[in-house]
Amino acid sequence: MAKWGEGDPRWIVEERPDATNVNNWHWTEKNACAWSQEKIKDLFTNLNIDGNGVSCKVSEIEKCEGEAVANNRKGKLIFFYEWNIVLKWTSLGKSNKNIEGKINIPNLSEENDISEVDIEITLKDSTDEGEKVKHFLHTKGKDIIRESLKKYVSSLKEEFTKGMILPKKDNINDNITNITSGFNVKMQMNTAPIQAKQNNVLGYKISTTTIKQQQKFQCRAEEFYNVFTTLEMVQAFTKGPVKLEPKKHGKFELFGGNIYGEFLEVSLTKIVQKWRCKQWPSGHFSEVTIDICEKNDHTEVNLTQIDVPTSEEESTKENWERYYWDAIKRTFGFGYFM
Repeated sequence: MAKWGEGDPRWIVEERPDATNVNNWHWTEKNACAWSQEKIKDLFTNLNIDGNGVSCKVSEIEKCEGEAVANNRKGKLIFFYEWNIVLKWTSLGKSNKNIEGKINIPNLSEENDISEVDIEITLKDSTDEGEKVKHFLHTKGKDIIRESLKKYVSSLKEEFTKGMILPKKDNINDNITNITSGFNVKMQMNTAPIQAKQNNVLGYKISTTTIKQQQKFQCRAEEFYNVFTTLEMVQAFTKGPVKLEPKKHGKFELFGGNIYGEFLEVSLTKIVQKWRCKQWPSGHFSEVTIDICEKNDHTEVNLTQIDVPTSEEESTKENWERYYWDAIKRTFGFGYFM
């Protein structure tokens, strides 16, 4: 990578089909929200769910809230999507009276395999016949619903992204892969480029800020310490390969190499790291201090991160919440405090 502030020959525009995005090097983003809502509507409106002598139909999309984005970086497509969907279903009973209920899908996202997505079936009025339909939807109907969810994800990755990977000179094609998001997806989506000042010397002073967060976990202090310093546990909550040397000057690398640095201090009550995101200006590190304090019925964790580029403040906060704290609580059952 060229030094921050220097020209990078990979970004020089040639006379070639991919125009300004040479070799698909730039991070390009395409908003898929409106397209996704239409696609979900098409897939589920009037969807028939039949079997075992039961016939149901999705009568209405009551709610479809969330977001979806496709990104192209270095010829790789990276996806972020998160949807909360509520469907209304109806079935005609033997007495020609409609049986009605709802299908709630609260966590359709790239973090969950389709087989892990929650599907909740509710019944408007409890009757013997209605309970039979609800049982069918709960046991067999979910498979039909999951097939439609799979079609949405497949269409997002194949149909929506047509044209995002641009042909290169002489139509040379690289191997192009689809990957889902890691820690860096929302961070990169929210990243604003930092403009270098034109001085007589290379480089410039980066505007930085400090992030502070507090979290409570239903575990012992030692258990939380182990989450940050045990290879298998870090791999579990980050959901990917990890490099980890939990000792002074030991290196770490998480989320596909997008977060990396070294340990400056490691103890049961405090972990200090030299920490950076791959997308930050070249060579710029922040310092992360994690204070671990065991209370009577929980462990309190205080994060202080200094020297965060100001343009990265909000996205970094969001990613600590989502890819560290929430992921740790979900993975190890350390619980949420209201």
